Amino acid sequence: MPSHAPTRTTPDTLWFTRCPVPTATGIAADRHWLAEEFAADGIAVRSLQDAAPDVDRQTHYTHALPGLFREGGNVPALWARSRGEETRLIGLTWIEERQVVLVAPGSAVRGAEDLRGLRLAVPRHTVAIDFWRAMALRGFEGALASAGLALDDARLVDVPADGHRGQWAAELAALRRGDVDAVYVKGALAVEAARRAGARVAVELDELPDRTHRVNNGTPRPITVHQRLLDDRPDLVDRFLAVLLRAADWAAGHPGDVARILGAETGAGAEGVAGAYRPGTHRTLHPDLSTDRLDLLARQENALRAHGFLPAPVDVHQWADPEPLRRARLLPTAPEAP
Repeated sequence: MPSHAPTRTTPDTLWFTRCPVPTATGIAADRHWLAEEFAADGIAVRSLQDAAPDVDRQTHYTHALPGLFREGGNVPALWARSRGEETRLIGLTWIEERQVVLVAPGSAVRGAEDLRGLRLAVPRHTVAIDFWRAMALRGFEGALASAGLALDDARLVDVPADGHRGQWAAELAALRRGDVDAVYVKGALAVEAARRAGARVAVELDELPDRTHRVNNGTPRPITVHQRLLDDRPDLVDRFLAVLLRAADWAAGHPGDVARILGAETGAGAEGVAGAYRPGTHRTLHPDLSTDRLDLLARQENALRAHGFLPAPVDVHQWADPEPLRRARLLPTAPEAP
C-alpha cells in the first residue's frame, strides 16, 4: 500500500536574526552552536545581520523569509503578524535593560509626577514600522502611569529623526537646544549617549515596583518563526529552540563571557553594558510562554493598536504555540565543551 505520509523537505539554509540586545540567539551564535547543530544535516545557518547585500534585511521587520528565526523587539513582530504574515510566537523573554527618562542637567524634574505639562520628545523615522517612536510613546506612557498620569497630561513633541546618526541623537539634540524637556532612552548605547549629552536621569523605569510600567518593545521580547517552517519541519524548530535553551543555561554560569558578548552585540563599551544591564542579567535569557508574559505582551499589543501602529488586532494567546518549546525541553543537549 502506498504511503501517504507528507514529504519532509530539508531547507538549504536556516536564518536567524536578533536585535542588538541580550538574547540566547546571540549567545548561541557567538558559541557557534547553531551552525554546529545543523551541519550534519547539510543545512547552513546564517545570520541576517551578516548576510550578503542581496539578502533583504527588511525581513528582520517583515519576517517574510520562511526559514527565519527572529528574537527581537515585539513592535516589529506584532506588526508583521498584524499585517498578515503567518508567523508563530514560540518564546518570550523578559530582560531588564535600563529604561530611563532623561532631562537637561539644570532641570527641576525629579520624578514621574514632574512630567505633567512638559514637552516630551517623540521621534519620527520614515521607516516601515517606526519602533523608535513606539518605544518613546510607551516609555513615557509607563513613566506617567506610575504617577497616575497619562500622555494627555504632557505635551508630545514630534522630533524628525532622519539624517541623525546614532540612537536617540535627534531627541538628545532637541533636548540640548531646549526644544523638548524630556527624552526616553533604553539599553547600553543609551547609557553612553546620555553621558555624552550631559543629560540627567529623571525617571528610572527599572526601579518602578509595577513592571507593567516597563512593558515596551523589548519587555517582553518574542521569539518568532514562520508557520511554513513550523508546518514543514517542526523538528528543526524544536532543535533550534533546544540550542537556545542550552545557550541560556551556559550564560547563567558565565557572567564575564556574557558581558563580553553583550558588548559585541550592542556595540557599547564595558561602561555602557554595566550601566544598562543589572547584575544577574546572564541568568534571565531563558524563554517561556507563561501566562504572565503572554498577558504582558497582550497589554503591549493593545497599546500599540491604540497608538495606530498595528493595522489589525493580534490575539497574542492564539498567536502563541507552546508545543515547540515543550518538545525542545525534552531533547538531549550536547555536553559543554571543556
